Amino acid sequence: MIAPALPTPPDESTTAWALAARSGDAEAVEHFVRALHRDVRRYVTSLGADPQAADDLTQDTFLRALTSLHRFEGRSSARTWLLTIARRAVVDNLRHAAARPRLSDTDDWQAAAERAQPHGLPGFDDGIALAELLANLPDERREAFVLTQLLGLPYAEAALVSNCPVGTVRSRVARARTCLIQ
Repeated sequence: MIAPALPTPPDESTTAWALAARSGDAEAVEHFVRALHRDVRRYVTSLGADPQAADDLTQDTFLRALTSLHRFEGRSSARTWLLTIARRAVVDNLRHAAARPRLSDTDDWQAAAERAQPHGLPGFDDGIALAELLANLPDERREAFVLTQLLGLPYAEAALVSNCPVGTVRSRVARARTCLIQ
């Protein structure tokens, strides 16, 4: 049986843990990472990272955050700050991947990839269906939808992460909903 995912703590808690971690509190570091790990992984996956690379990108995000934690001042929530770092990590990874050639050691790579995917897990089919629906959305709409509807960020914080106006985020989410309903 799979344990249910714990809800993300309020932004005030995660920000307080980040500020305490900045001062060298090891327990606060652990709370900070545990509280936001699931959201970061979901976000990097939704931005187009392949599921196998999502764990690496999540780890890279936390490494980047922890090494630059001394610069975090708490002007935004720690969650917003961390998701911004995650976005940069995905973009850097995509740029790096685009710059190198891709090699395949099998002719039927698609069948090999399907065989490697876990089956029989609760919600697996629903997760695949949602992933396919989200994959059909334009990148900007998918990002806005995931940030606000799946990760629960307020529109203002999603705008900070996406580096665009709040109204643009609202418009993208509305259009994403329309596309998903159709």
